[in-house]
Amino acid sequence: MNEKFDAIIVGGGPAGAAAALTMSRAGLSVVLLERGEFPGAKNLFGGVLYRKQIEELVPEFWKERNFPMERYIVEQRIWMMGKESMVTFGHRNEKYSEPYNCFTGLRVKFDQWFADKAVAAGALPVYETVALDVIREGDRVVGVKTDREDGNLYADVVVIADGVNSLLGKAMGIHKEWEPDEVSLAVKEIISLPKEKIEDRFGLEGDEGVTIEFMGETSLGMAGVGFLYTNKETISLGVGVMVNHLRDKKVKPYAILDAVKQHPMIRKLIQGGETKEYSGHLIPEGGFHSIPPLSGNGWCVCGDAAQLVNFVNREGTNLAMTSGRLAGEAIIEAKARGDFSAASLNAYDQKVRSSFVHKDLKKYKGMHQFLKEQDPELLFDKLPRALNEAAYNMFLVDGIPKADKQKMAVNLIKGAAGGTMNLMKLGYKGWRAMNG
Repeated sequence: MNEKFDAIIVGGGPAGAAAALTMSRAGLSVVLLERGEFPGAKNLFGGVLYRKQIEELVPEFWKERNFPMERYIVEQRIWMMGKESMVTFGHRNEKYSEPYNCFTGLRVKFDQWFADKAVAAGALPVYETVALDVIREGDRVVGVKTDREDGNLYADVVVIADGVNSLLGKAMGIHKEWEPDEVSLAVKEIISLPKEKIEDRFGLEGDEGVTIEFMGETSLGMAGVGFLYTNKETISLGVGVMVNHLRDKKVKPYAILDAVKQHPMIRKLIQGGETKEYSGHLIPEGGFHSIPPLSGNGWCVCGDAAQLVNFVNREGTNLAMTSGRLAGEAIIEAKARGDFSAASLNAYDQKVRSSFVHKDLKKYKGMHQFLKEQDPELLFDKLPRALNEAAYNMFLVDGIPKADKQKMAVNLIKGAAGGTMNLMKLGYKGWRAMNG
């Protein structure tokens, strides 16, 4: 295929489809390249999608009959896990009904729906095709080499949106292999349960849904966060743990998920369910300081391939879609100027810096280093365990005066942290890391 296009997008996930849709609607000639049999065939995420960023591209999408929503989220819970307990914080609100704040979905369905929007707008789908490297003329990217026999494709701009394991990102030297402390390995099961059981166990009606994110005892003393999301007739259950901790402790990812499933707070919610799928995937966790250059002569990089993931709030798809849309807008402007140089495409970098994507990542820019410096057993084992023990004693009516119970609770937390000064230092460092 020797025809030259305005843009080649490598990756049919949320970032790539957003870029393709944006440019195709503006009349640009766009190729959407995807290594899977179809977009979503090889993609994995926890399971939550956000209305705002999709609606910017597909107004009132949730009203479409074929939109692949599982459940819209009316309640979000955060659990701090002890050995056989949890301390919970959450929020439930009827205002999260239509228009939705967020909803659960399955990538195998959502990615197809989203990519089909781009194809309907004029993007050319080229699936089951791997982009092996870029084609250069001097220091400028002018196309991609693929694994097809007639495989070279040419364009004014290549948009790299091929995920955390980005082959093109590595080939171009945008980034090297991510360090073990810049990625986590998430393992996930899709567990089948009847619709009525899900609604009964989580207090739901109709298409309402709940998300639960948990940390503590369930990550076996390593830095990790788990999730349980309700779908129509399945539950998405998973846990992500930093790769460097898995390596150091020589723990297999499936062993952590098995431990999660045995925790009484989780076991009761999935009881009677049947595992339908098991999958694993790397998740970018490097944060602000791991973001590579976002554009150059004839190229842009979006989504997970650019480490654009807010791991503090567990947000990724919304950042991916926004970065893809902004890349598309910058390329449309570059097309109007007839200039696809690094200076011209730097407009994409500026758009990202002005968006919530950059601002949120900058706010939490100290979190990666904070977590790197702390003992994971303190944050993800000792403190959650002490918090649960303190809560147990506070709520136990056993004749001990409440003032004494309060002192016991404080002493448990201080003891877990190694004393008052250590607890104060930890709190201060954590506050600094959460506030840029």
